[in-house]
Amino acid sequence: MGGIFGVTSKKDCVLDLFFGIDYHSHLGTKRGGMVVHGDKGFDRAIHNIENSPFRTKFESDVEKMKGTSGIGCISDNEPQPLIVRSHLGSFAITTVGRINNMDELVEKAYNKGVTHFLEMSGGSVNQTELVAAIINQADSIVDGIKLAQELIDGSMSMLILTADGIYAARDRLGRTPIVIGKKDGAMCASFESFAYLNLGYNTYKELGPAEIVFVTPESAETVSPPGEEMKICSFLWVYYGYPPSTYEGVNVEQMRYNCGHKLAERDSVKPDMVAGVPDSGTAHAIGYANESGIPFSRPFIKYTPTWPRSFMPPTQAQRDVIAKMKLIPVKELIHDKSLLLIDDSIVRGTQLRETTEFLYNSGATEVHIRPACPPIMFGCKYLNFSRSKSELDLIARRTIKKREGDNVSDEVLADYADPESQNYKEMVDEMCKEQNFTSLMYNRLDDMIEAIGLPECKLCTYCWNGKE
Repeated sequence: MGGIFGVTSKKDCVLDLFFGIDYHSHLGTKRGGMVVHGDKGFDRAIHNIENSPFRTKFESDVEKMKGTSGIGCISDNEPQPLIVRSHLGSFAITTVGRINNMDELVEKAYNKGVTHFLEMSGGSVNQTELVAAIINQADSIVDGIKLAQELIDGSMSMLILTADGIYAARDRLGRTPIVIGKKDGAMCASFESFAYLNLGYNTYKELGPAEIVFVTPESAETVSPPGEEMKICSFLWVYYGYPPSTYEGVNVEQMRYNCGHKLAERDSVKPDMVAGVPDSGTAHAIGYANESGIPFSRPFIKYTPTWPRSFMPPTQAQRDVIAKMKLIPVKELIHDKSLLLIDDSIVRGTQLRETTEFLYNSGATEVHIRPACPPIMFGCKYLNFSRSKSELDLIARRTIKKREGDNVSDEVLADYADPESQNYKEMVDEMCKEQNFTSLMYNRLDDMIEAIGLPECKLCTYCWNGKE
């Protein structure tokens, strides 16, 4: 995933930029970067943040950097922002998204006169560099951004810093958000709507799909209007988004309460207590407890000072170890208790199975599992939600393969995704037995969509139903 943030101000903006980027740290743990523009031109810093948080790595840079405008990112992919010099002038660029047709676009760039790309480790091309190359094929930055939006299969939101201001562009179908904030003498552009609140900014506007704005300290001028079609990622509410964030007018924390409420409405079990897998399962559990009247508790506590989000490290072994190490049991709340546990999702199943065993070993009599979203059937093609290299990494797809063999048609997958079908019910039963849960009930897609509150046609639900 990743997050981006930019500031343009009448005075030095470095502290606002630094803290604004830092507030996106929940979206990635691999690299961070920031670039500012001032009297001496561009100044940039990029650091690996896998073993140390963004704030620690960049504190010394903040003391040295000076500028009235800047952009930056938290990234789980390529080093960025990049500084580019071309016929369009010098600019810096940072992006968030995913390009599925990289090879095709690289070849097109060669045919348009690009002579080379810097090769990263593993032989890949930096996708932000590729986006810059596409932009430079046009006669203006705005036309270049529109060309990139047109050519890229996947999603690509971006911030482009020039000497005169910042271009903020949301991806063509609005799968990721960009919000503009405003305070006296400054404006910012942010992935997360909460990232600027403590810096004194108020929300000025949220960009529509494909919208491009040019941001200066005094204004945010729309230079290319928004499109009609939108497919914003539903996982922003279920998992990725930070609780105070709001996308398309829908707050993350409130949506998770709604999700838990929907789960409780359909459930019939009567455990002693309801708990959430910290952190993203907690709000779903509060919603469930409020609706059901079953007490909410915290039978284990997440050790937050040193452990990052569990799925971010590059290898599954590391993710599994961290997931186990960061949860500390409160045995007094577990022993001889029947627990209902809500997690945001089940991807591979490894971590939740270990968590369940952890509860049994601490004395739980029952562990009922309630994921806040439906079974994940397809790997994300747009935002790299999962690091899975094969859809068979997904527990739902592995279970279907056991039942159906290697050749599974789209029609069969659609039947397994239907919560009313016999195949769906038997698949869930098999997963429940494999994971050693007392019971397993997923949230339904229609209930999850209702919890968000936006029309289904405006939401990306690809990972659950394969619909683009």
